[in-house]
Amino acid sequence: MEFGDVVRRRRMVRAYDGRPVPRALVDRMLEHATHAPSAGFSQGWAFLVLDSPEDVTRFWEATTPPDRAAAPSRWQRGMRTAPVVIVPLAHKDAYLERYAEPDKGWTDRDEARWAVPYWYVDTAMASLLILLTAVDEGLGACFFGIPPTRTAAFRSTFGVPEAYDPIGAVTVGYRAEDHVPSSRGRARRGLDEVVHRGSWGLPSDDDLGM
Repeated sequence: MEFGDVVRRRRMVRAYDGRPVPRALVDRMLEHATHAPSAGFSQGWAFLVLDSPEDVTRFWEATTPPDRAAAPSRWQRGMRTAPVVIVPLAHKDAYLERYAEPDKGWTDRDEARWAVPYWYVDTAMASLLILLTAVDEGLGACFFGIPPTRTAAFRSTFGVPEAYDPIGAVTVGYRAEDHVPSSRGRARRGLDEVVHRGSWGLPSDDDLGM
C-alpha cells in the first residue's frame, strides 16, 4: 500500500471480528515502532503486548472503573472484541540518564531543562507507527487512554515498574462493522485553518490569489 493511502485510511477502529492476529504482524508493528525518533536516541519506551484471551480480559478488568464493570458502554463492548492490546510505556529515566552522559552534559538530571516531556512525545510517535503499520497490514487499531484512577491496578496486574508510565493503549484486530462515532460528522480542518506561513495569522498563498 502506498504511504499516502495508509495515512488517508487510518481510522480509530472500535470493533473487531475476533480473528486472531498473526504474531508476525504484531512483531512487525513493534519493530516499526522502534524506528520512531527519540531525543538523544534515548529510546525511552517499552511495549506490553497482551495477545491471549486471558491477558486481554485481565487488561479490561484492571482498567475498567468499578461503576462501569457491570454495564459496559457500547464503546467498551466493541473494544473488548480486540484480540490484541498493546500498551506503550514511557521511561523518563532513560532520557534523564542519556542527557547526563558526556556528549550531552546535563549532569544534574534536572527535569526542568526539558521544554516538553519528550519521553511522552517519543512514545506517542512510536504508537502512531503501530497504528499506521496496522493499516498497512489490513488491520484495524485504536489508541485510547487508561483512566488515571486505574493506573495502579494496571501496574499491579501486569507487574509494570513505577518508572514506566502507560501513555495509553492500542487495540489491534481485524475490523468489524461498528457504530458511527459522534465525531464522524466533524469535518477535517483544512490547511488554511491550521497552517501559518511566516508568521501567525498571515493569509495563505491561496487567499492572496497566488
